[in-house]
Order: sequence, then C-alpha cells, then structure tokens
Amino acid sequence: MKISEIYDQKANSEYADGKSLSFEIFPPKKDSELKNIDETLEILCELKPDYISVTFGAGGSSNCNRTIELAKKIKNKYHVEPVVHLTCLHYSKAEIDEFAKLLTDEGIQNILALRGDKKPDIPEKEDFEHASDLIAYLKSKGDFCFLGACYPECHPESVNRISEIKHTKKKVDAGAEILLSQLFFDNNQFFRFLEDCRIAEIDVPIIPGIMPVINAAQIKRMITMCGAAFPVRFQKIIEKYENNKEALFDAGMSYALSQIIDLLVSDIDGIHLYTMNNPLVARKICEGIHNII
Repeated sequence: MKISEIYDQKANSEYADGKSLSFEIFPPKKDSELKNIDETLEILCELKPDYISVTFGAGGSSNCNRTIELAKKIKNKYHVEPVVHLTCLHYSKAEIDEFAKLLTDEGIQNILALRGDKKPDIPEKEDFEHASDLIAYLKSKGDFCFLGACYPECHPESVNRISEIKHTKKKVDAGAEILLSQLFFDNNQFFRFLEDCRIAEIDVPIIPGIMPVINAAQIKRMITMCGAAFPVRFQKIIEKYENNKEALFDAGMSYALSQIIDLLVSDIDGIHLYTMNNPLVARKICEGIHNII
C-alpha cells in the first residue's frame, strides 16, 4: 500500500481524530548485528505502526542491499508498509534506475527522496542536485509514492526561511505527497513552519519527527548535526541529569512525550518517531499515548 493511501483513509475515516504513527530505523552495518535488528523489529511491529522508514547510506551497494533486505522483511514478515530512504547526490541516473527496479521487483512502493549529506570522502555525481530532481526523475520509473524531508528550523544550507519554504514547495510540486520533518525540540518552531507551508499552499500531510533523547552525548551530537534549537527547559534537564543515566532516561522520555501530546492535540496528522533502533524507547512512547493517537 502507498503511504498516501494510508493518509487518505485516515482523512476519510469516521474516526476524525485518527493520527498516523510511524518509526524510523537504520539497517545494521555488520552481519553480526542482524539478530539484534530482528529482535528490534519484532517489538516495533507489535506496536502497530502505520509504516516504518529505513535509512540509506551514501556510497556502495552494501548500503542499498541492507536497506532493501530490511524493507522486504518489514513488508513480508511483519506486514507493515516500509518506506525506503533514497539519496541521490552520490549516485548516477543508471544507479538510481537499478535501485528503482529492485524496489519494483520487491513490491516496495514508498520512497523517502533525499539529496543526502555531502561527504568529503565520497565523490558527488552530477545527475541530481536536489531531492526534487530525484522525485521528478523517478516518477516515470515506477508506481511509487514519494515522501520528502522538511526542516522546521531550516536546512543548514538554506539562505533563510523563505528559501526553505520555496525548496519545500518545489519537492511537493515535483511529486512528494507526504513530508517528514527533521527532529526538533521546540514545538513552536514546527507550528511556525507548518503555518508558513500552508500559506505557501503546501497542503500535503506534514508529519513532525520526534527523537527522544536519553543521553547527554546524543543530544549534543544531534544539535551539532542538525542545528536544532535547544530550549531552556531542555537545557536544564541535561545539566541536572547528564551524569545520572537512569534519571536522564526518565526526563528525556517525559520531555518527548510532552512534545508529542502537544502536537497531537494541535491537529497535526501524525508522529514520526526516530527510534535509533531502541525498541524500549518506542514502547514507552506508545504506552504514553495509546489512548491519544
């Protein structure tokens, strides 16, 4: 099933408050870690997400193969719709054609189209400059549903918020039917971005991405990577509990739950949870909202 059909069903359902719940996972880097990912999937799929997205690394066929194998398992063993991440900055059209054929052969219809991060050790190709280019190209290569990434606090390379909205709209105009947001810790940033998108006539579902932060090193790494704002309330949590693993876990989970509940009561279309392959985190979040979502 296409992810766009899931949202159409929810929009037309007698349950007007039906929201989506989805997870992101990443494929194991080593064969020895395959057992762990199976155990993770077992728990995640018991939580009945609407779909699970699988990340994709730049460069090398092993990244492609692990992503596809994991997506196949999600679809065929657990009967949950997978969304395959696909980057394009480091791939040629011929390589993208091969990937699209593999997806079609496996009956996988959903692609999160991404430019991909620039990497000094991996040469960039010239066929695709933006995710919108990838979407426009792949529309003729198969019967896919395209999702796009969006950035409530702007992509690190964006000139300003106006430029960010223009790039987001370009993805939707190219064919993205759902947008998944970069993580953020201040809901006001997301609400402002959502309002800007609606003013710009970006009318597709825009799903906030939430990452529960359960250790201090993780939060510092995430903020450095994506430039997310670090609210004072969250700073106090980190400062007080960064040397107390158990307390920080509880406080980080509580903060994420408060974010999610605030979003759910504000008529957004769903929640996309960055699980970091931690099924305990996903389970606790789901237990906290099972009567809400």
